[in-house]
Amino acid sequence: MTRLTRAPAAALAAAVLALAAFSSAAQTPQPPEIAAPAYLLMDVTAAGQVLAGKDLDAPVEPASLTKLMTAYLVFDALRTKKIALEQRLPVSERAWKMPGSRMFIDPKMQVPVEDLIKGMIVQSGNDATVALAEGVGGSVENFVRLMNEQAKALGMKNTGYRNPEGLTEAGHTTTARDLALLATRLLHDFPEYVHYYTIKKYRYPGTPASNENNRNLLLWRDPTVDGLKTGHTKAAGYCLVATAKRDFPNLTGGRRLLSVVLGAASENARANESQKLLNWGYTAYEGVKLFDANQPVATPRVWKGKANTLKLGRPDEPIVVAVPAGSAAQVKTEIARPEPLVAPFAQGQAVATLKVKLGEETLAEVPLVALEAVEEAGWLGRAWDAMRLWVQ
Repeated sequence: MTRLTRAPAAALAAAVLALAAFSSAAQTPQPPEIAAPAYLLMDVTAAGQVLAGKDLDAPVEPASLTKLMTAYLVFDALRTKKIALEQRLPVSERAWKMPGSRMFIDPKMQVPVEDLIKGMIVQSGNDATVALAEGVGGSVENFVRLMNEQAKALGMKNTGYRNPEGLTEAGHTTTARDLALLATRLLHDFPEYVHYYTIKKYRYPGTPASNENNRNLLLWRDPTVDGLKTGHTKAAGYCLVATAKRDFPNLTGGRRLLSVVLGAASENARANESQKLLNWGYTAYEGVKLFDANQPVATPRVWKGKANTLKLGRPDEPIVVAVPAGSAAQVKTEIARPEPLVAPFAQGQAVATLKVKLGEETLAEVPLVALEAVEEAGWLGRAWDAMRLWVQ
């Protein structure tokens, strides 16, 4: 059985003290017209809350947005010390002959991993991408297998990879929702490496300068934009996953939004439509912090445990929700959890869900975990609680 309980009113009041209130629930803001077949805008700070979107689960070709997954696996290999930034990798004939965007490396070269990363991200080099895939996976085919395994592990339910670089190939598809999930996990899981996405110009010494500019035009236009990746093929159109971080009242560290624009008509159009989405998201919605990291959201009764209560919350990050501008005072929260709660509970175990509502609309659902472990009581305590539960 699931029971809904109110979160502490004092904590919510403190979170919205300085924000304006209206007498009735604000209407959900309508996003601007976006000239793209599919798009998505997500508030990363607000636990991945989707603010706007169109055809989020429609299959699309990702083009060079594929390289976000390639980068995820490369960064993981760096963290686990399978490879090192200064390590030099060979350039195979296969990498050298890759069509499309290139870093202009050849089999006579031994290229440091860090330069290959820059070539893949800034120049969108298919040759650099294949060299990295071979260096991490041993072969392109094995690396693609790793890509699909990682996609499944991340929960990307509608993605299938056939290559590491993004050239058109049957079955090589993804969705706006899956791309947003991948991008947010890339930001969250590898903060020490995502600075490569802010680089505006790069070329490897001794190679032509014809492909040195990052194609993400927003890096040149908006100082709050710090990534992530462009993509283009004839079949995919012009695509961009963009992320920005702007200062925001009462949110330490600022507020990050992420946009996904797929199938735009031109390089300039994908930048314009992405900028339009980001600007709208920052003005139409505001971020409200409801609870700090490690702050108990609720402390429900626990049965058959060494402790009588269980502290529920979010251990690593504060709970933030995006609400229509000016409606923060009307936000309400409910907790959905099993009843009764019977020990044991491990620290970090998912136990409940915090539902954040504006009127009848659910804005966000945030998992709540046990902030502390509750061990099982001895046999006498368990027997006593079993009897009390039975007579309830």
